[in-house]
Amino acid sequence: MPGRFWKWRMHGGAVSLAQEYRQKAVEASLILASSMLDLSTFLALTRDVTSRVPTAVYFHENQLAYPWREGDRDRQKGRDVHYGFINFVSALCADHVFFNSLYNMRSFFHELPRMLRHFPDFRLGDSIREIRAKSRVLPLGIDYSPLPCAALEDCVLAKHEQNPVILWNHRWEYDKNPGEFLEVLLSLVSRGLDFRVILLGESFRHKPGEFETACARLGSRVIHRGFAEKRSDYARLVGMGNLLPVTSIHDFFGISVCEAIYSGAFPLLPRRLSYPELVPEEFHEEVFYESANELEERLAAELSCWHQRVDKRKRVVEHLSRAVAGFSWQRMAPVYDAAFNAVVAGDIPHAPASLINCS
Repeated sequence: MPGRFWKWRMHGGAVSLAQEYRQKAVEASLILASSMLDLSTFLALTRDVTSRVPTAVYFHENQLAYPWREGDRDRQKGRDVHYGFINFVSALCADHVFFNSLYNMRSFFHELPRMLRHFPDFRLGDSIREIRAKSRVLPLGIDYSPLPCAALEDCVLAKHEQNPVILWNHRWEYDKNPGEFLEVLLSLVSRGLDFRVILLGESFRHKPGEFETACARLGSRVIHRGFAEKRSDYARLVGMGNLLPVTSIHDFFGISVCEAIYSGAFPLLPRRLSYPELVPEEFHEEVFYESANELEERLAAELSCWHQRVDKRKRVVEHLSRAVAGFSWQRMAPVYDAAFNAVVAGDIPHAPASLINCS
């Protein structure tokens, strides 16, 4: 189904997919649903043909911990718990529950009791324990092609000897916090610091108004702005970036962050969300910041001493690129095979090292 109208997809998508499933008379050995599907409704509408099929739900994100847009009409009308409830019953009826990060899983179980306390009685505490017992972390597999790998290619590392290029490669939406990012950049401009900017990413219905104003002030510093239609163009532009300041208020994993790190960008990440799981602990002090002011000062320090810090940055970038390469599909596919085979066999998938017990 087209990737739009996400709220309607969570309400009605299960009905449409159930109809299609029945029409095609699918013989499945496993039903794997994303968290955007109301799995309970789907299974209810197909129960005569799916009652014996093992099921798993994969949480790429969860609506209990997803930040609401300011002014959202559902929240204003008191409907803000319903989408989290769909996630809850989907997890409850699935045989196994997978989360793409430990942060995602912890945020789900942190928020779930709070959501259920909205209701007057029968608050279903035993159901939380039931879901927890069948939940595991299964990190994403990422298709890094045709991105260059900084851990393998000297030409990518050499870009740190060139002038600094700040990279943004996320959606231009509120949850990625572009306003803070642009504010920091403009402050660096006012300090007279030298850098260029690549502004990648897709805008949907709500394009931040500050974007056009900031681009006008950045002027010739902007190498590229807008969505890259071709994957090869995206890879080329990401490969040009050598500084990656991230300001997101929501990220349950961080695919675009991994892609930039894989390609040799030096990241400056908020010490929140899922990012600490992507970076080896020995580099946390070099990579993570606590506030917007600290991000600005860390960026200013890098830009002021850019050519003096080349060797240090190259060392960090090489290690980090190798670390996030562990999420490549070539490495993760066997882990997924083992996890899904275990679901089909009716086993709790303890074996693969990448599956972290929720305890």
